[in-house]
Amino acid sequence: MKNLNLYFQVHQPFRLKKYRFFNMGKDHFYFDDFLNKSILQKVAAECYLPMNALLLRKIQELGADHVRVSFSISGIALEQFRMYAPEVIDSFRALAETGAVEFLAETYAHSLASLTSREEFEQQVRLQADTIEQLFGQRPVTFRNTELIYSDGIGEMVYDMGYRTLLTEGAKHILGWKSPNFVYANALRQELKVLLRNFRLSDDIAFRFSDQGWDGWPLTADKYIDWILDQEGEIINLFMDYETFGEHQKRDTGIFDFMDRFITQVVHHGELQFRTPAQIAADAEAVAVLHVPHPISWADEERDVTAWLGNELQDEAFSKLYSLQEKIRRLNDPDMMRVWYALQSSDHFYYMCTKWFSDGDVHNYFNPYDSPYDAFMNYMNVFSDFKREIELKLGE
Repeated sequence: MKNLNLYFQVHQPFRLKKYRFFNMGKDHFYFDDFLNKSILQKVAAECYLPMNALLLRKIQELGADHVRVSFSISGIALEQFRMYAPEVIDSFRALAETGAVEFLAETYAHSLASLTSREEFEQQVRLQADTIEQLFGQRPVTFRNTELIYSDGIGEMVYDMGYRTLLTEGAKHILGWKSPNFVYANALRQELKVLLRNFRLSDDIAFRFSDQGWDGWPLTADKYIDWILDQEGEIINLFMDYETFGEHQKRDTGIFDFMDRFITQVVHHGELQFRTPAQIAADAEAVAVLHVPHPISWADEERDVTAWLGNELQDEAFSKLYSLQEKIRRLNDPDMMRVWYALQSSDHFYYMCTKWFSDGDVHNYFNPYDSPYDAFMNYMNVFSDFKREIELKLGE
């Protein structure tokens, strides 16, 4: 029996408005409310609501013991749901009430804090877990970091926070000859079980589903299940952005019909079953220790963190932002803290990326900037005013 681990990431950033040098010292509101509202409501209508409805229907039809899925939802996204589309929270709550859904822990701000500040990282994970428990009545027991960023050291921090299961990327350069279709152990805390994304099968849906030039097109449920059965190993981890459904892959591609048939056929198949990460970790032992000395992620062919950090623009903005950490904590102002979290979202650094993107148009998904330099200048103008406001409030 093969276990299918179907996991979805849900996140939308607070996008910044065009904030120029002449705004500094005068305008302390940094976000494009119109853009954020319009994008959030568009994605809610095209993805979150119809896909949640599909999953709820399949759970009701086939049984909560048979249809199992997991989500991680950033705190930043949850804030926008409250503001612009509260019906999305209601739809996730309906899924939670079935008992068939596991909600995962992550950083509240969908941030890169794990790469720079243990204190900030731990505080955000606690805040996120508190928020999930408050909204959905479930305390997360499995962790997945922003963009599946992981290393031995990050795993150790996650273990020390009390988590015993973690999701990350099945990157070729860390697996070598090994398969992603087994449970592995963290190199520093071997009690931490690590589940690895099967990137080929995941990307067949997330990136290639509508590509008529792909030799696997059209992808049918029967064909996809045959590919899954051909895989060695006992666990197939299918991880993808939730926006795959209806946004990256539009409704007219047949993506919703595909998922409807796929879920039904898996449940009726004698050799496959859906399981959540917590269920898999409870039943399976690690087959080997996984050594990941340098951070990996699920981004691009490199599967590293260079989509967010590495060029001069990104590194300058990143270091400047986290230089405010001690001051923002000392200030302890809820309004300023909200801005602090919003500015940490990895998306802002993603927009500053200058490298060639192997994975194509996904990097342009709702990117409000004409160039990485424009993204950097806009962000630094906002940062400069934000820093000045913090120091004024602190009397510095």
